[in-house]
Amino acid sequence: MLQISKLMPRGAGLAPVLIKRAATVELDWDVRQKSRFDATDSTGRALGVFLPRGTLVRGGDVLVAEDGSLVRVIAAAQPVLRITACSEHGSAFDLMRAAYHLGNRHVPIELKPDHLKIEPDHVLADMLRAMHLTVLEVTEAFEPEGGAYAHSAQGHEHAAVPAKRVAIPVVAVAPHVHGPGCSHDHGHGH
Repeated sequence: MLQISKLMPRGAGLAPVLIKRAATVELDWDVRQKSRFDATDSTGRALGVFLPRGTLVRGGDVLVAEDGSLVRVIAAAQPVLRITACSEHGSAFDLMRAAYHLGNRHVPIELKPDHLKIEPDHVLADMLRAMHLTVLEVTEAFEPEGGAYAHSAQGHEHAAVPAKRVAIPVVAVAPHVHGPGCSHDHGHGH
């Protein structure tokens, strides 16, 4: 078993040709958030990965084996829930509201300009559908946010700045009512 104890975020500092030629390993989010795991790369080599505790492995990262060989990490497609605003009368604000509620529950979430992704959870899916969001079960790569307090894997750090308290106004959202003439679907079914 080839041991790996070094990670290069996004292959920083490596020539693109070296990254392109490297063996690959496809890992889902469950494995990529562990600091110790076994895997098999695209050449069939058994890998024993031993990274510092708390290390998150991201798609595009490069692992360096004890023999100096490189292994590029690919975020494996896995079941996720894709959340979008109602195309008929939703808005980006609906996604912001959903992200707020999911964040309060400490749910790993991938943020995109036009959708959110979370791991499958029927209780959360029902909550989001009740908020009149469209929730679809799909199989895609999952790269949740690291969070405001996560260590930067990209080497992009900011100096510590004291938090500023800001009053955020509460906005009342009118309920979304389905009347007799409503002919659209929010994907409420499974």
